[in-house]
Amino acid sequence: MNPARRPLIAGNWKMNAGGGDGCALARGVAKAAAAHGEVDVVVGPPFTAIAAVAHELEMAKSAVGVAAQNMHFETSGAFTGEISTPMLQDAGARWVILGHSERRHIFGEDDETVFRKLSAANAADMIAIVCVGETLDQREAGQTLEVVGEQIRAVIDELGAGSRPAVVAYEPVWAIGTGKVAKPEDAQEIHAAIRALLAEASPELAKQTRILYGGSVKPNNAEGLLAQPDIDGALVGGAALKADAFGKLIEIAAKLALQGKADETADAGEQDGAKKVAPDEVTEEGNRVEVKDDGDDDAAHDTNDEEGEGDDEDDGDDEDDGDDGDDEDDGDDGDDGDDGDDGDDGDDDAPSSDD
Repeated sequence: MNPARRPLIAGNWKMNAGGGDGCALARGVAKAAAAHGEVDVVVGPPFTAIAAVAHELEMAKSAVGVAAQNMHFETSGAFTGEISTPMLQDAGARWVILGHSERRHIFGEDDETVFRKLSAANAADMIAIVCVGETLDQREAGQTLEVVGEQIRAVIDELGAGSRPAVVAYEPVWAIGTGKVAKPEDAQEIHAAIRALLAEASPELAKQTRILYGGSVKPNNAEGLLAQPDIDGALVGGAALKADAFGKLIEIAAKLALQGKADETADAGEQDGAKKVAPDEVTEEGNRVEVKDDGDDDAAHDTNDEEGEGDDEDDGDDEDDGDDGDDEDDGDDGDDGDDGDDGDDGDDDAPSSDD
């Protein structure tokens, strides 16, 4: 988790928790999220429950967002059984999950379809969570980076085209609903590769885009995953159907976010401390020697050593003191310009589940 990006915990309810069950779950999530303002939280109920869930969250004055699980790329027309962005927005959804592996592998959605849906979501000012991931066969064949790379490249032109960057969710298909989960270091490797692909299009896009992990995320494995520098949250399936388990995931993300902010503040303090000029040193002769942190300490001491020697030899000789050249050296503080180079420290800033 990178403190430069707000963590996001999103729940995909799939074909579960409609009607009254969905309302009760929404109230539980709202209560769990209320104590953790450091985390963005989204729930994805089935279409029939979107309006009711949005109403429950509004009544609770909750910041929890509502996502649709799919949408059509057209705004209206003869598309039996489909739903459009205006309909979703009327119902209260501001987010939408696109390209989920179940949509790809069960319903035959391809990269072009996902691209068109993402374009439509951007046009409607909805925030998309775009899912990518490999099957078990592809993983065992060593094709993970190739498959995920193709999926990212297919939508990369639209990922940053909206008023807010879309979210990417890496969900290895073999881990969804199986109880299997990628090792934190393996998930981080893929997330880092995705971010590198985004950086090829735009360093700013790579820095801003949140990349979630999805695949059997639960409270007992979430911390190791969310602690990775390129994992910005989770897209959660089964654990999202229980308010207490989902709330625990929010709590873990909040703890890591606060820890990351504290570490960032501490690092900034250390850098500021390194930039400060050290107190003046006093020589045995009583002369003050300015200590500079521009790396030219030897030159500074050599110059002042000469001053000290001059004072020893010429006590009371004001004329000689005036000819020591100290005025010239003081006026020509070329080293002060070097001090300004300390600003280069600022360049060290590093660029940042579905069951």
